[in-house]
Amino acid sequence: MSGAPESDRRPYDPAAIEAKWQRRWQVQETFAARVDGDGEPFYVLEMFLYPSGRIHMGHVRNYSIGDVIARHRRMQGFRVLHPTGWDAFGLPAENAAIKNRQHPARWTAENIRHMKRQLQRLGFSYDWSRELATCDPAYYRWEQHFFLEMLARDLAYRRLSQVNWCEACGTVLANEQVVDGKCWRCDGVVTQRELEQWFLRITAYAEELLEDLDRLTGWPERVRTMQRNWIGKSVGAEIRFAVEGREDGVSVFTTRPDTLCGATFVSLAPEHPLVAELVAGTPRAARVEALIGRKRAAAVTEDTKEGVATGGYCLHPLTGARLPIMVANFVLMEYGTGAVMAVPAHDQRDFEFARAYDLPITVVIQPEGETLDPATMREAWEGAGRLVGSGEFDGLDNESAKTRITETLAERGAGRQATTYRLRDWGVSRQRYWGAPIPVVYCSACGMRPVPTDQLPVVLPEDVALTGAGGSPLATLRSFVETSCPDCGGAARRETDTMDTFVESSWYFARFVSPWSDEEPFDRSELAVWLGKRGVDQYIGGIEHAVLHLLYARFFTKVLRDLGHVDIGEPFGRLLTQGMVTMDGAKMSKNKGNVVDPDHLIERYGADTVRLFCLFAAPPERDLEWSDQGVDGMSRFLHRLWRLVHENATALAPVGTAVEPTLAGDDATLHRLTHHTIRRVSDDVENRLHFNTAIAAVMELLGGITGVVKTASPAVLREAIDATLLLLAPFVPHVASELWECTGHAHGLDQARWPTWDAAALVESETEIPVQVNGRVRGRVTVATTASEQEIVALALADERVQAHVGSKTIVKRILVPGRLLNLVVR
Repeated sequence: MSGAPESDRRPYDPAAIEAKWQRRWQVQETFAARVDGDGEPFYVLEMFLYPSGRIHMGHVRNYSIGDVIARHRRMQGFRVLHPTGWDAFGLPAENAAIKNRQHPARWTAENIRHMKRQLQRLGFSYDWSRELATCDPAYYRWEQHFFLEMLARDLAYRRLSQVNWCEACGTVLANEQVVDGKCWRCDGVVTQRELEQWFLRITAYAEELLEDLDRLTGWPERVRTMQRNWIGKSVGAEIRFAVEGREDGVSVFTTRPDTLCGATFVSLAPEHPLVAELVAGTPRAARVEALIGRKRAAAVTEDTKEGVATGGYCLHPLTGARLPIMVANFVLMEYGTGAVMAVPAHDQRDFEFARAYDLPITVVIQPEGETLDPATMREAWEGAGRLVGSGEFDGLDNESAKTRITETLAERGAGRQATTYRLRDWGVSRQRYWGAPIPVVYCSACGMRPVPTDQLPVVLPEDVALTGAGGSPLATLRSFVETSCPDCGGAARRETDTMDTFVESSWYFARFVSPWSDEEPFDRSELAVWLGKRGVDQYIGGIEHAVLHLLYARFFTKVLRDLGHVDIGEPFGRLLTQGMVTMDGAKMSKNKGNVVDPDHLIERYGADTVRLFCLFAAPPERDLEWSDQGVDGMSRFLHRLWRLVHENATALAPVGTAVEPTLAGDDATLHRLTHHTIRRVSDDVENRLHFNTAIAAVMELLGGITGVVKTASPAVLREAIDATLLLLAPFVPHVASELWECTGHAHGLDQARWPTWDAAALVESETEIPVQVNGRVRGRVTVATTASEQEIVALALADERVQAHVGSKTIVKRILVPGRLLNLVVR
């Protein structure tokens, strides 16, 4: 087959090709999402960027995955919404401003401009007309609106609270933002403080958040398990213990009411209000304060098991026994009632605490075939068994006893069945500047009052002094703080806390449907198309946001539904959590000095090579280990593709030429491989999201084309090369588009449809089967797939290798497994 003229054998120049196609896509608005277009809508979204200054390879991987899905769905005929924007508020901008003496607004805007250019160089198919930044008042205006609606429904409230405080960041952290006692962002030590804080009542949705996880079948089970554990539903009993000398008793929550008769003391959280009352005016007060101080400073942990006797006693609700009331550092005010009945024989924490403070241990559950002795126990028995030492409940199995004891307590007015959750309300106050202002004011006459909605947004002022001294600089800005009461018109002061930046990222996916909307947060016609009752069809992001962002977004969606703004109860129908990019086994980070600059790679290899490596080197959900050799390999593959197409472009059959219905030889082999590859890649991309195996399949097809390029017919070769370019289009759109154009297609690749495979083409006309003689393979024969047993035996006996072992012997049995093997039994 003749090749292309020498003048057409241009070298592969990624920079020129990529610039050409990016300009064309921009001018033609190729990726603009049309609400009134043809095809079913499909919304694909990656977790959006924090504008830190430069993108890294983790970003490239995340957004390359999303772009493959978006481009593939377009080729399938879907109307695709694929937006992006900027999670622009937050501590890094404020800290950078303090360090560089540059205003956060300017720092953020400059970073957005630079990072946008980087994303555009990678050819991601975003609808840039929907770009948004959360620091834009047009965005957080609606966030403030939602806050006021939540305030009116008691879903937002303010109270004095023990909060997690990061000294390094100078702000409060939500429970979800504390990892192993340290700040999730700066890794600084987290302590406890008491502050007036704003909260969102996420606990009001705890049960729905838990139950709806079962509906999210398109989410990784790992993520759903993490959320179940964080919500932490516990079903048990709330039991009331009378306190000596007081009218009010103390309530405890337990999941083990079956062990009630084994309770030998009651433990309170150090912050429990009863503690201060019991130790007031005694030497124990100083010891309790010291314990609280050490706990706030993280000087003690739950493993330490430290406590103080309050000197107070309570009465057992069934036996009337006097039980000492202790303070224990491992009891959490945020869980249950902040008080627990301590059953040392059947709870390991209580066991260790009782041993440390010489408190009694009473066994009330005996396991099958054993007899537990408190004097010799080395650990608590937390398993099943039958009740002993429990009066009327003796002999019951512990599961039955849970119900019977709870019912008895209810009859006596000393308890009830109860459910509690580990999940706490979401603290959203932040004592920093660069965030959305909380839209309330404080009037000495009227108290706390919401800002009227027609006065929104409460704009974050830019004329502030950022000193890094801690606390919000807004508090020192009189022009912001001093205002008037919307009710009485008297002097009032504005709230100076700003919102947690996770609030902005909890609803941005919905704003993308109509970021230009001024009269309402979401344009109803756009909302109906892009979210409908489905939510985002495909969401992509890191596993590190499994609890933080994803849980908050689920909560916010349910609130917006109940407020009448959206028709969905879950934000993301299908979730892909991609792995990290690592080097030498460690996550890429500036701190470790192992960052690979995407700009440098694009300059050297081109964007398509960078994208292809990120997609080929590992399955999306696994970590990707960086490899310079792997990048070189992807570059060589694209150069090989370029040469093959250009050298044979003029020898291809005209566009649209049909392949003959009957093929033989190399034509039949390449035709079958083409359709086999289409089927494999379609399944990998659409159903399994295994982009690495999809790319590997196309590489095999290219190898198959190379092997028969001089013998295959023009029509079959055209079919194979066209399929190769179509299948590669979502992965390497620039080079695929260029080669599609140079092979004579009148319309661009972005207008082409995803190829379909012909089932008939996958049926092989011939197959090779091994031939055994007395169970041992002696030869192989190629037979028609329609051959009869007699024909196969005849071909086998005609094979010299088989005949050498059969000779003059008699064939006593023939065993044929169609398409698999033939065994001749001879004697």
